[in-house]
Amino acid sequence: MNQKVFDFSNERFDDIQILRYHLCGFEKLSLRQKKYVYCLSQATLWGRDITFDQFGKYNLKVRRALEAIFLSKFKEESDDFRALELYLKKVWFANGIYHHYSSDKFVPGFSKTYFVDALHHVDISLLRLDEGETLETFIANLEKVLFDPNYLPKRVNKADGQDIVKTSACNYYEHVSQAEVEQFYEHKKKKAHDNPPSFGLNSKVIKENGVIRELVWKAGGQYGSAIRRIIEWLDKAKRYAENSRQVQTIELLIKFYKSGNLTDFDNYSIAWVNDLEGQVDFINGFIEVYGDPLGYKGSWEGIVHYKDLEETKRTRLISDNAQWFEDNSPTDKRFKKSEVKGVTANVVCAAMLGGDEYPSTAIGINLPNADWIRAEHGSKSVTISNLIHAYDEASKNNGFLEEFVIDKGTLDLIKQYGNQTDILHTDIHECLGHGSGKLLSGIDTDALKNYGNTIEETRADLFGLYYMPDDKLLSLGLLNSEEAYKAQYYSYLMNGLLTQLARIKPGKSIEEAHMQNRALIARWALELGKKAKVAELISISGKTFLRINDYLALRDIFAYELAEIQRIKSEGDFDKGRQLVEKYAINIDLTLHKEILSRYDSLDIAPYKGFLNPKMEIVHNASGEIADIRIDYTESYTDQMLRYSNEYGIL
Repeated sequence: MNQKVFDFSNERFDDIQILRYHLCGFEKLSLRQKKYVYCLSQATLWGRDITFDQFGKYNLKVRRALEAIFLSKFKEESDDFRALELYLKKVWFANGIYHHYSSDKFVPGFSKTYFVDALHHVDISLLRLDEGETLETFIANLEKVLFDPNYLPKRVNKADGQDIVKTSACNYYEHVSQAEVEQFYEHKKKKAHDNPPSFGLNSKVIKENGVIRELVWKAGGQYGSAIRRIIEWLDKAKRYAENSRQVQTIELLIKFYKSGNLTDFDNYSIAWVNDLEGQVDFINGFIEVYGDPLGYKGSWEGIVHYKDLEETKRTRLISDNAQWFEDNSPTDKRFKKSEVKGVTANVVCAAMLGGDEYPSTAIGINLPNADWIRAEHGSKSVTISNLIHAYDEASKNNGFLEEFVIDKGTLDLIKQYGNQTDILHTDIHECLGHGSGKLLSGIDTDALKNYGNTIEETRADLFGLYYMPDDKLLSLGLLNSEEAYKAQYYSYLMNGLLTQLARIKPGKSIEEAHMQNRALIARWALELGKKAKVAELISISGKTFLRINDYLALRDIFAYELAEIQRIKSEGDFDKGRQLVEKYAINIDLTLHKEILSRYDSLDIAPYKGFLNPKMEIVHNASGEIADIRIDYTESYTDQMLRYSNEYGIL
């Protein structure tokens, strides 16, 4: 398919634009590789219900209720039905009833009366009531969940001074307090060996009859029915693996899914890091901890991808020089790795997204997250080129840059070098930033607690920002102009100070870790450079703009910030980390926020974007053998979501 005529944009609703991504070069894969991708994709799709349930105890019940009403077309021409349809689309996108970025509970636009009446007219089998549960009990529970704004109002609450476990609606804890959870895992850590597993990554903590215990997510435990399907497709994928190392990696993942033992997960992670030969790769499991206020629990996610062999030449240049970047960073020598091991970076094309990576997804990933595995065995990074391309195509000529960039010279610079430097910054962030530095001996990996995710993303971003003007990038041929870095510096600060505020509702604060990290870097830099007017916010004709007066001085500021953030991470300085996040990364100037929202609204751009997956179809030949895997891009958002609920709705 010619990408020039590929339709990247699909439907839009509320604050969301749905995009499609193109499987560039898929047709060039061998039939064996295509079968491998297909099986891994099925393993990815079977985890969807896990993510829904992790993000809220009632999410699956709500989804089934809304889908049943939608399919019944109860009072289809009414405003209530249209509002329910919109609400359902938002639930699909967020994997539950909480906004995927702010984590605030959605407010229904349909009435309680309509909801209750509609549920009495649906096919009750679609609701899949629990044993002993009546329709009236089912309705009463969901009425409270949906229509009481004070009941379970926020999926992840990290507000300082509150019990962030009891005030978070994520389904990782039940009847326990923050202090109890922290004490529970501190006890485990004290008994652990030198390289402890990521305690709590694959479990829910509950208290029953005064006893605190874990419900482990494994084939014979919680989420077992979904995990067994994942195992089934991983087992099938082994038949089409490109090499024996891939087979071994999959077998270790299956072993972990069966045992639930986190040491097995570490063994899988080590094998995965060293699985480098094939073109096809995947991520599948309980990975990122952003959805847990304490940062223990891994949300389930899956991605299948294959290397973009030409573009990977760029990231290989970066990873091959990882030791140089580590040695020359502005951080204290005590916090540097004397030997950077196993840093591998690839540019890839996504083939299937699932769980916490669908529909909203990352464009760059660096794993594993365990610091000791990174130090001893290395890490793998991917930059997902076809998703970046889809974003770029969808944003062309939308007027955003013209509205927020201060002058034509800066605008021309961003248009010429912006995409190139954005991708390069992502490469360095994932490949080198997350893989850089080390903890001092004896420092707990969870020492920064609820501020840890924000500090870590800040560290990785600063690593990329610091190196953007460096001659090393020019000598490696990664940039072709000494001026190019300015496009990244301006765009980054503009986003952190101004334009990312368009994603936040009036009266709210910044709560998502990546948004906090950008605000922290930009606002802190503005203050550090205030006396010398390195950068400043100015008003032109009643509109606020960023002006950078000294780009190289800005690099010095980023160097200072990186050194301090690395110190905080390496020493586990919770108090300083909390101070920086609370001062720079959370609160919003109400007047400025109102202005940004007004300017953004005038452009009619959806602030959030996510993706539809392609539909993979098996093609058989006359003998009934698999002849090809066909890619279909025509499925609509609603049809895909309903199909996924029907085919993969197992919990």
